[in-house]
Formats: sequence, C-alpha cells, structure tokens
Amino acid sequence: MIEFHAKLWYDRGMELHEGETLDELPGGIKILQAPALYRFTSDSVLLSRFASAKAQDVVADFCAGSGIVGLHFYALHAALVKHVTLVEMQPELFALSERSIALNGLTGFTAVCSRVQELGSAYNEAFSLILCNPPYERGGFENADYKKAVCRKELTLTLPELTKAAAKCLKFGGRLALCNRADRLAEVLYTMKGCGIEPKRVQLVRGRAGAKPYLLLCEGVKGGKPGTELLSDIVNTPCEGASG
Repeated sequence: MIEFHAKLWYDRGMELHEGETLDELPGGIKILQAPALYRFTSDSVLLSRFASAKAQDVVADFCAGSGIVGLHFYALHAALVKHVTLVEMQPELFALSERSIALNGLTGFTAVCSRVQELGSAYNEAFSLILCNPPYERGGFENADYKKAVCRKELTLTLPELTKAAAKCLKFGGRLALCNRADRLAEVLYTMKGCGIEPKRVQLVRGRAGAKPYLLLCEGVKGGKPGTELLSDIVNTPCEGASG
C-alpha cells in the first residue's frame, strides 16, 4: 500500500474559487485542485515515486493537469531538481498549476499552456527528465464530460505522439518516466524503442496481492543501451486523497 495522505487545507490567506480544494503534499508543498475538472489519482503519486532523480535535473511534467506529478516529484527530490516545467493544454488546469506555483513561492518552476506535440523548438533537447501520466484509455467518450475525458482518454494525445514529443524534448541520455495500462505493456515498450528511448526499468502495480496488474510504470533512456530491469510488483491500496 502506498503511504500518501494529502491533507485538505483551508488557508485564510489563499483565495479559493468555488469548487476548489487546497491539499498538502509531502514536504509542505500545497496544490490547488478542482474536482469538477480533474482530481489527481494514485497513478500520479506512484509515478512521482517511481521516477529516478539525478543532480541538477531539468524536469518536465507532460499532461500536468494541476501539476501533481511535477510538484510531488519536486517535493521528494528538491535538493536534486534544478527546474520543473509543467505542460498542460487545458487553460483551467494550467491556471491552477500557475497559482500553485505562486502559492508555494517556487522560483524554479514554469507553467506552459500547450499540447505537448506543439511545444516549440525552444524545448528541443531541453530536459533531462520528462514525467507523464498521460491519457491512456480508449473509447467510451460518448457519455463522458469532455474536460475530464481528455485527461483519461486518447482524444488529443496518443502514445506514439507522446513518445515522439518526449524524444524531441529530451537531451541525449535523458529519461522518460510514464505510466499506462498494464495490458498495454508490449505497446509501450515497442513505441518507446521506436522513438529511440530504451526502456530501462519496468514495474507493475496490483490492486491487491494475487490480483492481475492494472498499471505499469516505465522509465526509458534516450539513446540508452538495451537491457530492462523488471522491478518487484507494487500492491497499491489507494489512500485518502490519492485515489480518484
């Protein structure tokens, strides 16, 4: 079971808009969320903890939403991280991430409102690490709320588009850490390798002991040598504030 408890805060010095919450992450970093748009899940927490950190890392959080993966990763590895860029295409979620950056007084952060496929040449080979909890469900959009659906379903970003964008934006030797459905493992590995990102670490997540894995975590290296480490599975019983 992952040990993560996001505490709900009501900060009199922080103006919350209607329907917003203010939660505290490990290390005292706070994050604004709007459950009507999207609320982070345990996938984001698991990815933040799975990704490796190196000294002077220049990090991007693709499909950042309100910034949970980038903010949580920074909270865990603040001494190693040089800069974090949060990239989110939905203006409302982008605005939440900007306000969270300001709320925490984080000077080594930037928020960008853009589709990851449309990042300009200024971001070519800019990052040593890209984190991404992408939309990875297929179909079933007809009865879904669009703003939530684009966070979960491949409506605006496919896996090949993501890996191609990551390969463009990573330095040689840079890492891409992502999560996806466990039953898409072969597709994830094949697609990453096709973009020159060699899968180096893979870990599966189960909801309970003996259950089928439902999630995969994978970290690859741009230009890396072949060879993949298979880590022990995680048994994840979602905690309060880390599920959704």
